[in-house]
Formats: sequence, C-alpha cells, structure tokens
Amino acid sequence: MSNTVTTVNPFTEAPIQEYSLLSQKAAEQAIENADKCFQEWKLTSITERGELALKLAQLLEDKKEELAQLMTDEMGKVRAQGLQEVELCAQICRYTAAQAEQVLADEERDFEKGRAIVSYQPLGVILGIQPWNFPLYQVIRYSITNVVAGNTTVLKHASNVFGMARKIEYMYLEAGFPQYCYQSLLVDGDTASALIGHPKVQGVTFTGSDKVGTAVAEAAAKLAKKTVLELGSNDAFLVLDDADIELATQMCVKGRIINNGETCVSAKRFIVTEKNYDAFKRSFAKAMSALTVGDPNNDDTDLGPMARGDLRDKLHEQVTQSIKAGATVVCGCEIPEGKGFFYPPSILENVKPDMPAYDDELFGPVAALIKVKNDEEAMQVANDSRYGLGGGIFSRDVSQAMELAKKHFDTGMVSINGYELAQPNLPFGGVKDSGYGREHGGFGLREFVNIKSIMITEQA
Repeated sequence: MSNTVTTVNPFTEAPIQEYSLLSQKAAEQAIENADKCFQEWKLTSITERGELALKLAQLLEDKKEELAQLMTDEMGKVRAQGLQEVELCAQICRYTAAQAEQVLADEERDFEKGRAIVSYQPLGVILGIQPWNFPLYQVIRYSITNVVAGNTTVLKHASNVFGMARKIEYMYLEAGFPQYCYQSLLVDGDTASALIGHPKVQGVTFTGSDKVGTAVAEAAAKLAKKTVLELGSNDAFLVLDDADIELATQMCVKGRIINNGETCVSAKRFIVTEKNYDAFKRSFAKAMSALTVGDPNNDDTDLGPMARGDLRDKLHEQVTQSIKAGATVVCGCEIPEGKGFFYPPSILENVKPDMPAYDDELFGPVAALIKVKNDEEAMQVANDSRYGLGGGIFSRDVSQAMELAKKHFDTGMVSINGYELAQPNLPFGGVKDSGYGREHGGFGLREFVNIKSIMITEQA
C-alpha cells in the first residue's frame, strides 16, 4: 500500500501535489504532543484564547483569495462560494470569541447544606475526522470551539484536500496558538480509526456518511468516549398548496446545486402537492436546465465539477438504479463527455420508496421530485426517512409553516420560504441517522467539556 497521496484538480483532472502519509507511530506521537500542550493550554484564560480566535478570524479574511482558490483547485468549489465559506469561518471565530466567557462561566447554585459551583472544564485531546466538501468550514467550526474551550485538537482531513489541511495548521500557528494546540495529521482512514483508541484522545467529532459515522461512534463507545456526529441526509423541501411557486423554484434550485450539490444539508427531495406539481415541475426543470456548468473559477459559473471521479460514478449508479426501479428523467442524468468530473443539473420524478433517490443521499446535483395529495401527506413523506438533518417548507402561511417545522418536522434544522446554510449563532446538527450533538450558537463550546459540580458544605 502506498504511503503517499496525490491531490487532483477535479476540473482539469491534473495532479496538484503529492503528500506523504504519517506512520501510525508518528500519528500517536502527535497525540502525545497534543496532550502535553493541553496541560498548559487548559490553564490559559478564556479571554486569551478568545483573543487568539479573533486573530485567526483576521488571518482568514486576509488570506481569503488564497483559501478560496485552494478550495476550487482541490475539490471544485465555485470560487464565489469559496469566498463565502472563508467569511463564514471568520464569523464563527468571532462569535466563539464573543460567547465563550458567558457560555463557559461558572454557575453558582445552592443546595440544602451549602452552596455549589457548576464549572465547565476542558477534557483534553479531541480527534476530528472531517470531509472534503467544506474543507475549511468543517474544520474551523469544530476546532475553534474546542480550542477556545481549552481542549487541544488533532484533525484527520479527507485526502483530496490535504493542501487545505496543512494550510489550516499553518494559520493556527501564525495566529499565535501554541504548537500542538491544533494539528492536521496527514493520515489514512485506518490510522485515524486506530487513534480513537489512544488513551490520550478524550473525544471524537466526525462529519461524513452515516455508515462510517456509526463505525466511529461504535469504536468510541466501546471506550466510553463521547462523540459528536454530523452525518448525511436526504433533506426534504415541501412545496405546500399555498406556496409561492416562483420563490420556491428559486430557493429549491439554490438548495440543490449549492456547493455543486455536495452538501449534507442541501435540498434533495422536493415534495410537492398535486395542486402545484405541474407548475413547479415546469418552473424547476426550466431553471435547472438553464444553469451554467463549467469552470469553477469563472464568475458566471453556477455549477462546477464534482470533487472526484469515484463520487460522480457513485451518484450516477444511484440515478441508474432509481430509473431501473421506475423513476423517470425530467432533465439531465447523463455523464457528459470531456474533461472534468462534471454531472449535469438533473431531476428525477416518480420517485418512490426503495429507490436510492428516495431512501439514500444523492451527493451531487440530482433532485428527487415527489408528488403528494396534500399538505398532510407532504409532511408524512418528508418524515419517511432514516435521516433528519435539515429541511424546508414553502407556504404563504408562515404561522402554519412554523407550527409544522416546530412540532412535526423530524429534523434538526428547518428553513421556511428560503434556503439557508449554517449560521454562527444558531445550533447546527440533526437527529435520527443524521447524527447527534450540536455545533454553532455556543452549543459546540459545551460538547467536549467536563460539567463539574463543586459542593461547599456550610458548617452550622
């Protein structure tokens, strides 16, 4: 087995750079180094940690052009969206710095025989295993909250974005964080899996597929180590009887093709009542077919290439299996000729249970169109999924939509009359096979801390 990895530009299919993988021994030494750093870092004040987070935010903005270009080169992200990702990461750093002292402050409580303090103390080394699709954001969102909370972190990034992994470590050091507070480990999956069992690793946070995520959770659970999982989803977007079809079309197209369709929380199943089905289908198909597919560096490109050839092949196999099971093509669904791992904006209809387009996650620009009788059935179909990350509702009756979102939609997040990605001040995460735990909004600061009770008995 080769101990090197070569990153590849998905637009040109040309190699970018070769990286040497760390040995198991070197990776274990990195954990030891992180633990030694933790012994001093945990004693650093939250104020000082927050100040370093602000410096990292400024560095991100200073390097935004370089970082966006690296995303485009390594995984095909449309350049304008890469710039947006960098800005989101800077906002997360600033929000974390602003909230940390309040979220992690001691709480005084009384009990029958005295008084007590509830204290939030860091655990130690946190292992992060992160995907390629948001190669900066996925890492910053978990790492900055953990280091500001007083933990140290080590990252196993996806091998096709090793350039970004290395760049993030450099930026942490440049911002002034101590050596080994944050480390990017260039390792393979087997090495990362073995690190879960390292006695100095106190917790694991994973973003990726539900299959791999459950394996990570199982390995950690056997050792009584906490995990946070943000897994896949086939998010349903409901177009109800009273929906604004023009608005729904615009937002559903955005929600399906954002990040080249390779987003856990993107819109994937479009559940439309029969009252609006034909009108929405015509509008949606027209808009999807009019998208500009091409060079992700160009300002007018809507959809770039998929990140890797094997990912495109898997997507097309899911589409083919769905068609064999009875789904029909509205548009797209054919691999184009020429260079680049492109897949066209595509729509399938007559999508039913036991099809990949209904049951699984289509991680690319393919929409599943599902007709239902009424609003009630729309919600039933939306919840007929093992996943529960995000979802959306289009309705002119915002009060009704809020009631459905709050009490009936089995997801961690819901958009109403729009499509929204992560917000620094709102919790991000899902339920069911989409995982557990929350990031953003201050919630991530408390995921890997020891909530400690200190009781002082008052003498009579």
